Amino acid sequence: MSDDLKDILSNDNKNIDNRQLMEYLNDQLSEANKHAVEKNMANDDFTNDAVEGLQKFTTTKDIPLFVEQLNKDLQKKTAQNKRRKEKRQWKDQPYTYIAIVIILGLLLASYFIVRNYLGK
Repeated sequence: MSDDLKDILSNDNKNIDNRQLMEYLNDQLSEANKHAVEKNMANDDFTNDAVEGLQKFTTTKDIPLFVEQLNKDLQKKTAQNKRRKEKRQWKDQPYTYIAIVIILGLLLASYFIVRNYLGK
């Protein structure tokens, strides 16, 4: 079994081991362990959904291809979000900087004019 298949569930899931999940899917667990996995599936919707989704594959050869496809889609989506976030950064908006400097300059000039006018 490749290392990629062992990372199907996130590492935050303390209830079930990824290796145990794959052994359950391949029907390689003892009855006691199968019962423990099924009990965990009953209590955890995420694990239940993961097992149901993985059981739909007819052969285990399909799983690595599916995992690779999911990783590519995830990388593409995160790259799109990163590009969108970079577009919104101030470095791409020089007119914003210019407007802020002009407003601050006008405020500063107004302050000195009012101060000089009231001071005399």
